[in-house]
Amino acid sequence: MDDEELRASRARARVFKALAHPSRMYIVTRLHRQPANVGDLAAAVGSDISTISKHLAVLKSAGIVKDTVRGRSVYYELYCPCIPEFLRCVDEVILHNQCPLPGRGSRPGSGPPGAP
Repeated sequence: MDDEELRASRARARVFKALAHPSRMYIVTRLHRQPANVGDLAAAVGSDISTISKHLAVLKSAGIVKDTVRGRSVYYELYCPCIPEFLRCVDEVILHNQCPLPGRGSRPGSGPPGAP
C-alpha cells in the first residue's frame, strides 16, 4: 500500500468510526429527513444535550454533518446526501446475512463459495 492509499484508508476509517455508534446512526438518519438543532435531536434520541453535542462534534469532525446558525439556534444537516444510500447498502448486507432467502437481498455470485 502506498502513501496515498494509506491516507485514503485512514480517512475512510475515520468516517466509519464516526458512524459506529447507534445514537450517531440514528442522528444521521434523522438529519436525512430534515435539519435539526441539538434540543430536537436530544429529545428524539432520548439523551441529554451534552451527549448529543458530543455525538454531533464527532460527526462534524468526520465531515458527515454541517451546522448552520439560524437566529439563536444552530441547526445540523447532512453534509453529504449520499450517506443514506450507503446506509441502505448496509441494511441490504444485514438483511442478506440474517435472512438469505432466494431473491431477497442476494445477487448472482454473492452467496457462499460454490453456490450457484
